Amino acid sequence: MASEERELICINCPLGCMLTVVMQDGEVVSVSGNTCKRGEIYARKEVTNPTRIVTTSVAVDGSAIERRVSVKTERDVPKGQIFNVMKELKGVRVSAPVEIGDVIIHDVCNTGVDVVATKRA
Repeated sequence: MASEERELICINCPLGCMLTVVMQDGEVVSVSGNTCKRGEIYARKEVTNPTRIVTTSVAVDGSAIERRVSVKTERDVPKGQIFNVMKELKGVRVSAPVEIGDVIIHDVCNTGVDVVATKRA
């Protein structure tokens, strides 16, 4: 039975707790160092299925306000998909008007997550 110990800094709140995760055969055995339950949940997720929100901007055609508009994934995507998501967003151009919450790409990279505008343009 292979045992592994990983140290993480929790990013769920400003405290930034130093977490220690003990794993055995790919399963989380224990989490320590967290001052709240959110830290334990974060640590378990981070070592077994890490995910991230992706943020960037895309070009806007026909806008008198902005040449680019900020976008983000509606929810976390698997960490291993970040580069694929960015690659898909690289050449995207949208037409004005753009409103906050408009879906820019539906189901980006087959993740089940939409990319939405976070600014008006």
